[in-house]
Amino acid sequence: MNLAVELTAVAVERSGQRVVQDVDLTVAPGSWFGLIGANGSGKTSLLRAVAGRLPFAGGSCRIGGDELVGDRAARALRFGFSPPADKLPDALRGRDVLELVGGSIDDVRPRLGKLHEALGLAPLLGRWIGDCSAGMRQRVAVAAAFAGGHAQVILDEPFNWLDPVAIFDLREVLRYMVDDGLTLITALHDLGTLASACNTGLMLADGKVALALDEDALRIADP
Repeated sequence: MNLAVELTAVAVERSGQRVVQDVDLTVAPGSWFGLIGANGSGKTSLLRAVAGRLPFAGGSCRIGGDELVGDRAARALRFGFSPPADKLPDALRGRDVLELVGGSIDDVRPRLGKLHEALGLAPLLGRWIGDCSAGMRQRVAVAAAFAGGHAQVILDEPFNWLDPVAIFDLREVLRYMVDDGLTLITALHDLGTLASACNTGLMLADGKVALALDEDALRIADP
């Protein structure tokens, strides 16, 4: 069986500077992979490159066994990806954002499944993004990653700006979806969340791998 994602010695550049260097990682199908590291460690740049939003500057990126390191468009088609919540257009409603990604809201709803309730989307569908709080915007942004019905999803710090109850509900539903076959890659803030939620993970520091965490290591780290 092919790996969902296999990166070998990848590099990413932003504004002419190399921000990710010599990163290797593998993600198994139907698993939750967590990426942690301090601000500026390269997490977002790496995830954006995997999702086709940035080019790779070197290395190998195999998705489902296919070499796609030089094909941003193909990588973008393979993943659902959460847009930055603070960049959502103020002049759109919540439903407009989801329909831009997934077509008719009637088609999007069943793809979201339990996420629809966990994210409290019902009152946000008709609300203008410009009238939404940071937490509301985050809920819409996370939903957008699933609106297209992708079997592989990348989320960049999905729990930011959410209250504790929403964090718990979202984490539970994401775990349920992974157990049901979703391949999920997330950037996270802390080792505790990674250890309790993810199957495997990686810690980045200054754009390089500081620590690879397999299932055994995460079980030890989970209190």
